[in-house]
Amino acid sequence: MKDLKFYLNKAIKNHFALGAFNFCNMESLQAIVSASLKTKSPAIISVSESALSYMGEDFVMALAKTAKKQNPALFLHLDHGKSYEICKKAVDLGFDSVMIDASALDFKENIKLTKKVALYAHKKGVLVEGEIGQIKGVEDNVKADQNIYTSPQEACEFARETGVDMLAVAIGTSHGVNKYSKNPTLRMDILTEIERLLPSLPLVLHGASTVDERLVETFNNFGGQLSNAKGVSEELLIEAVTKHNVVKINTDTDIRLSFTSETRKVLEENKKEIDPRKYLGKGREKAEQILSAKMRNVLFSAGKK
Repeated sequence: MKDLKFYLNKAIKNHFALGAFNFCNMESLQAIVSASLKTKSPAIISVSESALSYMGEDFVMALAKTAKKQNPALFLHLDHGKSYEICKKAVDLGFDSVMIDASALDFKENIKLTKKVALYAHKKGVLVEGEIGQIKGVEDNVKADQNIYTSPQEACEFARETGVDMLAVAIGTSHGVNKYSKNPTLRMDILTEIERLLPSLPLVLHGASTVDERLVETFNNFGGQLSNAKGVSEELLIEAVTKHNVVKINTDTDIRLSFTSETRKVLEENKKEIDPRKYLGKGREKAEQILSAKMRNVLFSAGKK
């Protein structure tokens, strides 16, 4: 049985990345599963603390079990766990990996909490992701007003002290739909230095949605009000994947935007429609299209299952 660690190591050696795609309902998860099957991709299905609360633990685990039955190369992940307690709960529920995000704490406190989570999770065979630096923006229960770039030296100390299996780094990505006020740039020099110090550690990018202009246009044309929406360019993400050790790239906003823009379109064009299957189904189709293209053309995970 190929586990998540197998695919992370394979991704480093073969320069592709696993998409970590957030879901908060059945349809968004179905879109992820369908895209992964069509492209024959391994992938990570992620839930935040708020999504876990919204859907309920039993529903999340039942949905994940069904998803993994269809594609065994899917792995359930807790995104941005803020406490030892929530990470422990996810481990005990049967998650494949958990993220303890203590990046807002003092460096030594971050190490202390992350190490505590890692010691518990590793006893259960669960992988752990930590974070050094801070990523600007808002996503669910995560909020930061500015980017604090990852220090390669701190990243090295952090990884060695905590024993994390994945490290989320801050190199200029941002959470949410309004990521940048001008053209985005990513600090590839930081990645290069981290890789020199930690050559075999899987690295993670959060806040890496591309925010397709066409989806924003559809959203606004059918009643939405998004302004200054801007994401990370595909070219920058491709560079991070093919030339560096970034093997997990998180995507949430692109799923929300594709799903909601198409749903708005269907409801506006069919004003008498009351059947959720008609509009949620179309949202699911659009999200699947976006994710399939991302797996093939940006993450290069297609055919790696």
